[in-house]
Amino acid sequence: MALILLVLLPTALLLGWWGIEDLSEALTYTGRITGAILILVAGLSLLGAAAVVDHWGRNIFPYSGVVALIGTVAASLTNAMLLLETFRDGDSTLYRVLFSLLTAGSAWAVLTVWRTSVVIPSPKRVAAALIVSSGLAVANFSYEHLYQPSQHGARPLVDIAVGKPVLSKDRKEFAVPVDIKIENHSNVGFFVLGTEFHAMGERVSLSRTDRPREQWRADAETFRDFQAQHPLSRREIYQPGQLVLAQPWVPVGNWIEANDIFVTKTVVQLSIDTPYDQLALYASAHLARKDRLGLEQMRVNGYSWGGGKVPQWVKRDKNIDSVAYRGRVYENNAIDRHTMDPRYVTVYWQFGAHGAALTESITRNGEENRIQSRAESREMTSRYGLVTAETGPIKQTLWDIKNQR
Repeated sequence: MALILLVLLPTALLLGWWGIEDLSEALTYTGRITGAILILVAGLSLLGAAAVVDHWGRNIFPYSGVVALIGTVAASLTNAMLLLETFRDGDSTLYRVLFSLLTAGSAWAVLTVWRTSVVIPSPKRVAAALIVSSGLAVANFSYEHLYQPSQHGARPLVDIAVGKPVLSKDRKEFAVPVDIKIENHSNVGFFVLGTEFHAMGERVSLSRTDRPREQWRADAETFRDFQAQHPLSRREIYQPGQLVLAQPWVPVGNWIEANDIFVTKTVVQLSIDTPYDQLALYASAHLARKDRLGLEQMRVNGYSWGGGKVPQWVKRDKNIDSVAYRGRVYENNAIDRHTMDPRYVTVYWQFGAHGAALTESITRNGEENRIQSRAESREMTSRYGLVTAETGPIKQTLWDIKNQR
């Protein structure tokens, strides 16, 4: 009896603790349901512990053996599912060992109670109730921890609208107004991990005759060297664009709610004698679903120059500079919050002469220098609902405004 109590009471305490956290703090509806199920199993485990005392003691309650069996079966199934979860996603050796012991102990408790010749009234009904309730619990657990993290389902849209260039009073400079908009037409909110807008100045030189095929091939080979790509052209002589402006357009760590729209305006300013014939405009937003993670305030964590705290894999291209932002990530349910090591999201805003871009990673503390494999990257993207919304190039000719000199 004492050994069975040593299994049921810790199980009830642990499941009740996590269940209350999930019921009040989980980020998804299914997470709240999981919390309610954990609380229910905790109650059954406590009731089973009381029934065990009666079953091995005075036997005042005639169905104490049945209640003890139900409590131990519920504890055994739940401990087994949590054991699988700790080995699938968990990092904590302590919880792996604990749930291994609780699973083995609760399975032994089921056999021990069963061997006392428990009399089950209406055994078919009891068996049906156990099978249905266990099936629902397993289905909810599988949906919350196996199926849901693999689904994306929502992707906001980013749009750029270019206004009419405006000439300065002294006719020496001009400005191109740009509206940047993000539209979230889904029922899911998103954290903004980072945004970038950049404008590339491009020269357009035209050949009077058709260009040879060899020159087209040479143009295609240069595409891999620049972030701003240019189409093949029979007459246009390809020249790589030059970065003229790069900036964030939504504060890091902000969010956009479900069915919401965010609009901002910026301007690209150039001198009237600029050598560029057109602008190519790009905008992107790197987002994370609010039902997949919680996010602590993100702060600037380092720079790629001056000995800043930026990994070597980020600094390996000497022609690109980076600014790093970092914040703590919180899992969307109590089970993962307790069994996984803390994760941190780091976003690198990168810029150079030929463009700008964003790169993000979510890792354990101290693992920022490790390059993730493709499988790890896909798992990270799926688990936390990482989404990239982008647009561009949006081309704007400058010939009209330059002719006003």
